[in-house]
Amino acid sequence: MSEIKVLLIEDDPMVQEINKAFIEKVKGFKVISTASNGTDGLEQVRKLKPDLVVLDIYMPGQDGVKTLQQIRAEKIQVDVVVITAANDLETIRSMLQNGAFDYIIKPFNYERIQKALEKYRAFHSTISPSGSVTQKDLDDLFFSEQRVVALSAELPKGLNELTLKQIEGFLQNQTEAKSAEEVAEGIGIARVTARRYLDYLVKKNSIQMDIQYGTIGRPVNRYILKR
Repeated sequence: MSEIKVLLIEDDPMVQEINKAFIEKVKGFKVISTASNGTDGLEQVRKLKPDLVVLDIYMPGQDGVKTLQQIRAEKIQVDVVVITAANDLETIRSMLQNGAFDYIIKPFNYERIQKALEKYRAFHSTISPSGSVTQKDLDDLFFSEQRVVALSAELPKGLNELTLKQIEGFLQNQTEAKSAEEVAEGIGIARVTARRYLDYLVKKNSIQMDIQYGTIGRPVNRYILKR
Protein backbone atom coordinates (compact mmCIF):
# COMPACT_ATOMS: atom_id res chain seq x y z
CA MET A 1 0.00 0.00 0.00
CA SER A 2 1.35 3.44 -0.93
CA GLU A 3 1.96 6.16 1.65
CA ILE A 4 -0.97 8.28 2.74
CA LYS A 5 -0.22 11.87 1.75
CA VAL A 6 -0.99 14.39 4.49
CA LEU A 7 -1.31 18.17 4.35
CA LEU A 8 -0.90 19.78 7.78
CA ILE A 9 -2.67 23.13 8.29
CA GLU A 10 -1.60 24.66 11.62
CA ASP A 11 -0.56 28.24 12.39
CA ASP A 12 1.70 27.63 15.42
CA PRO A 13 5.20 26.66 14.14
CA MET A 14 6.06 24.66 17.25
CA VAL A 15 2.77 22.74 17.24
CA GLN A 16 3.20 22.24 13.50
CA GLU A 17 6.54 20.52 14.06
CA ILE A 18 5.19 18.36 16.89
CA ASN A 19 2.15 17.31 14.87
CA LYS A 20 4.31 16.53 11.84
CA ALA A 21 6.59 14.33 13.95
CA PHE A 22 3.58 12.53 15.47
CA ILE A 23 1.96 11.96 12.07
CA GLU A 24 5.10 10.60 10.42
CA LYS A 25 5.75 8.36 13.41
CA VAL A 26 2.64 6.38 12.41
CA LYS A 27 3.47 3.82 9.74
CA GLY A 28 2.22 4.67 6.26
CA PHE A 29 1.80 8.45 6.66
CA LYS A 30 3.85 11.20 5.04
CA VAL A 31 3.41 14.96 5.52
CA ILE A 32 3.89 16.33 2.01
CA SER A 33 3.43 19.99 2.94
CA THR A 34 2.35 22.41 5.66
CA ALA A 35 0.35 25.64 5.72
CA SER A 36 -0.12 28.24 8.45
CA ASN A 37 -3.60 29.47 7.52
CA GLY A 38 -6.75 28.30 5.79
CA THR A 39 -6.29 30.29 2.61
CA ASP A 40 -2.83 28.91 1.90
CA GLY A 41 -3.97 25.47 3.02
CA LEU A 42 -6.88 25.46 0.60
CA GLU A 43 -4.60 26.42 -2.29
CA GLN A 44 -2.30 23.52 -1.42
CA VAL A 45 -5.24 21.12 -1.19
CA ARG A 46 -6.20 22.07 -4.75
CA LYS A 47 -2.63 21.82 -6.02
CA LEU A 48 -1.20 18.81 -4.16
CA LYS A 49 -4.36 16.67 -3.84
CA PRO A 50 -3.46 15.05 -0.49
CA ASP A 51 -5.32 12.03 0.85
CA LEU A 52 -5.76 13.60 4.28
CA VAL A 53 -5.78 17.11 5.73
CA VAL A 54 -4.94 17.58 9.42
CA LEU A 55 -6.67 20.87 10.21
CA ASP A 56 -6.58 23.40 13.05
CA ILE A 57 -9.54 25.71 13.78
CA TYR A 58 -8.08 28.92 15.17
CA MET A 59 -5.91 30.46 12.44
CA PRO A 60 -5.39 33.97 11.05
CA GLY A 61 -7.07 35.01 7.82
CA GLN A 62 -9.32 32.03 7.32
CA ASP A 63 -10.12 29.62 10.12
CA GLY A 64 -10.56 25.87 9.93
CA VAL A 65 -14.36 25.96 9.92
CA LYS A 66 -14.51 28.11 6.78
CA THR A 67 -11.71 26.09 5.20
CA LEU A 68 -13.53 22.79 5.62
CA GLN A 69 -16.80 24.31 4.42
CA GLN A 70 -15.04 25.55 1.28
CA ILE A 71 -13.41 22.16 0.69
CA ARG A 72 -16.85 20.56 0.77
CA ALA A 73 -18.43 23.32 -1.33
CA GLU A 74 -15.81 22.69 -4.05
CA LYS A 75 -16.41 18.92 -3.73
CA ILE A 76 -12.68 18.26 -3.27
CA GLN A 77 -12.09 14.58 -2.58
CA VAL A 78 -10.01 14.77 0.60
CA ASP A 79 -10.54 13.55 4.16
CA VAL A 80 -10.03 15.73 7.21
CA VAL A 81 -8.92 15.12 10.79
CA VAL A 82 -9.32 18.12 13.08
CA ILE A 83 -6.74 18.89 15.79
CA THR A 84 -7.66 22.01 17.72
CA ALA A 85 -8.18 23.71 21.06
CA ALA A 86 -11.78 24.51 20.06
CA ASN A 87 -14.02 22.51 22.38
CA ASP A 88 -17.39 24.25 22.01
CA LEU A 89 -20.27 22.14 20.78
CA GLU A 90 -21.18 24.48 17.91
CA THR A 91 -17.73 24.15 16.35
CA ILE A 92 -17.54 20.40 16.92
CA ARG A 93 -20.98 19.89 15.41
CA SER A 94 -20.10 22.04 12.39
CA MET A 95 -16.90 20.12 11.65
CA LEU A 96 -18.55 16.71 12.07
CA GLN A 97 -21.50 17.73 9.90
CA ASN A 98 -19.03 18.79 7.21
CA GLY A 99 -17.46 15.36 7.24
CA ALA A 100 -14.48 15.52 9.60
CA PHE A 101 -13.21 11.95 10.05
CA ASP A 102 -12.07 12.61 13.62
CA TYR A 103 -11.90 15.51 16.07
CA ILE A 104 -9.00 15.75 18.53
CA ILE A 105 -8.98 18.40 21.24
CA LYS A 106 -5.66 19.94 22.32
CA PRO A 107 -3.74 19.12 24.40
CA PHE A 108 -3.47 15.51 23.25
CA ASN A 109 -0.89 12.76 23.40
CA TYR A 110 0.72 10.68 20.68
CA GLU A 111 -1.50 7.68 21.41
CA ARG A 112 -4.63 9.69 20.55
CA ILE A 113 -3.42 10.82 17.13
CA GLN A 114 -1.99 7.35 16.49
CA LYS A 115 -5.42 5.88 17.15
CA ALA A 116 -7.07 8.36 14.76
CA LEU A 117 -4.55 7.76 11.98
CA GLU A 118 -4.62 3.98 12.30
CA LYS A 119 -8.39 4.04 12.06
CA TYR A 120 -8.12 6.31 9.01
CA ARG A 121 -5.54 3.98 7.45
CA ALA A 122 -7.98 1.09 7.87
CA PHE A 123 -10.71 3.19 6.28
CA HIS A 124 -8.43 4.26 3.43
CA SER A 125 -7.41 0.67 2.66
CA THR A 126 -11.03 -0.52 2.87
CA ILE A 127 -12.19 1.73 0.06
CA SER A 128 -11.88 -0.24 -3.16
CA PRO A 129 -11.01 1.30 -6.56
CA SER A 130 -14.64 0.80 -7.58
CA GLY A 131 -15.74 2.93 -4.65
CA SER A 132 -17.89 0.18 -3.13
CA VAL A 133 -17.54 -1.65 0.17
CA THR A 134 -19.45 -4.39 1.91
CA GLN A 135 -21.46 -3.98 5.10
CA LYS A 136 -18.98 -6.27 6.84
CA ASP A 137 -16.10 -3.99 5.80
CA LEU A 138 -17.83 -1.02 7.41
CA ASP A 139 -18.83 -2.96 10.53
CA ASP A 140 -15.28 -4.21 11.00
CA LEU A 141 -13.99 -0.66 10.65
CA PHE A 142 -16.40 1.21 12.89
CA PHE A 143 -17.32 -1.43 15.46
CA SER A 144 -14.12 -3.39 15.88
CA GLU A 145 -13.12 -1.89 19.25
CA GLN A 146 -14.21 -3.67 22.39
CA ARG A 147 -14.95 -0.43 24.20
CA VAL A 148 -17.73 1.29 22.27
CA VAL A 149 -20.02 3.70 24.09
CA ALA A 150 -23.50 3.00 22.77
CA LEU A 151 -24.10 6.33 21.08
CA SER A 152 -26.67 4.73 18.84
CA ALA A 153 -28.67 3.77 21.91
CA GLU A 154 -30.87 6.34 23.60
CA LEU A 155 -28.91 8.30 26.17
CA PRO A 156 -30.47 9.22 29.52
CA LYS A 157 -32.56 12.37 29.43
CA GLY A 158 -30.40 15.49 29.49
CA LEU A 159 -27.27 13.87 28.04
CA ASN A 160 -26.09 14.38 24.47
CA GLU A 161 -23.61 12.57 22.25
CA LEU A 162 -21.29 15.49 21.54
CA THR A 163 -20.65 16.30 25.19
CA LEU A 164 -20.14 12.61 25.86
CA LYS A 165 -17.53 12.48 23.09
CA GLN A 166 -15.84 15.60 24.49
CA ILE A 167 -15.48 14.01 27.91
CA GLU A 168 -14.17 10.77 26.44
CA GLY A 169 -11.71 12.73 24.30
CA PHE A 170 -10.51 14.69 27.32
CA LEU A 171 -10.00 11.54 29.41
CA GLN A 172 -8.29 9.83 26.48
CA ASN A 173 -5.52 12.42 26.72
CA GLN A 174 -4.99 12.07 30.48
CA THR A 175 -2.39 9.85 32.10
CA GLU A 176 -3.79 10.30 35.62
CA ALA A 177 -7.30 10.07 37.05
CA LYS A 178 -9.19 13.39 37.08
CA SER A 179 -11.91 14.74 39.35
CA ALA A 180 -15.29 15.88 38.01
CA GLU A 181 -14.18 19.46 38.61
CA GLU A 182 -11.01 18.97 36.55
CA VAL A 183 -12.98 17.35 33.73
CA ALA A 184 -15.49 20.23 33.81
CA GLU A 185 -12.72 22.83 33.62
CA GLY A 186 -10.96 20.88 30.87
CA ILE A 187 -13.90 21.02 28.45
CA GLY A 188 -15.72 24.11 29.71
CA ILE A 189 -18.88 22.74 31.31
CA ALA A 190 -20.41 22.87 34.80
CA ARG A 191 -19.07 20.44 37.39
CA VAL A 192 -22.52 19.02 38.08
CA THR A 193 -22.94 18.36 34.34
CA ALA A 194 -19.57 16.64 34.11
CA ARG A 195 -20.48 14.48 37.09
CA ARG A 196 -23.67 13.24 35.38
CA TYR A 197 -21.75 12.17 32.26
CA LEU A 198 -18.99 10.58 34.34
CA ASP A 199 -21.52 8.60 36.38
CA TYR A 200 -23.09 7.41 33.12
CA LEU A 201 -19.72 6.28 31.74
CA VAL A 202 -18.93 4.46 34.99
CA LYS A 203 -22.23 2.58 34.71
CA LYS A 204 -21.37 1.74 31.08
CA ASN A 205 -18.03 0.36 32.31
CA SER A 206 -16.18 2.72 29.96
CA ILE A 207 -14.28 4.56 32.69
CA GLN A 208 -13.03 3.66 36.13
CA MET A 209 -13.72 5.64 39.30
CA ASP A 210 -11.15 5.77 42.08
CA ILE A 211 -11.82 7.25 45.50
CA GLN A 212 -8.82 9.20 46.77
CA TYR A 213 -8.47 10.29 50.37
CA GLY A 214 -6.56 13.44 51.22
CA THR A 215 -5.17 14.51 54.55
CA ILE A 216 -7.97 17.03 55.04
CA GLY A 217 -11.59 17.08 53.94
CA ARG A 218 -13.86 14.68 52.13
CA PRO A 219 -12.64 11.96 49.75
CA VAL A 220 -12.55 12.89 46.06
CA ASN A 221 -13.87 10.71 43.23
CA ARG A 222 -11.44 10.61 40.32
CA TYR A 223 -12.04 9.12 36.90
CA ILE A 224 -9.80 7.55 34.27
CA LEU A 225 -10.53 5.90 30.93
CA LYS A 226 -10.23 2.13 30.88
CA ARG A 227 -7.45 1.07 28.53
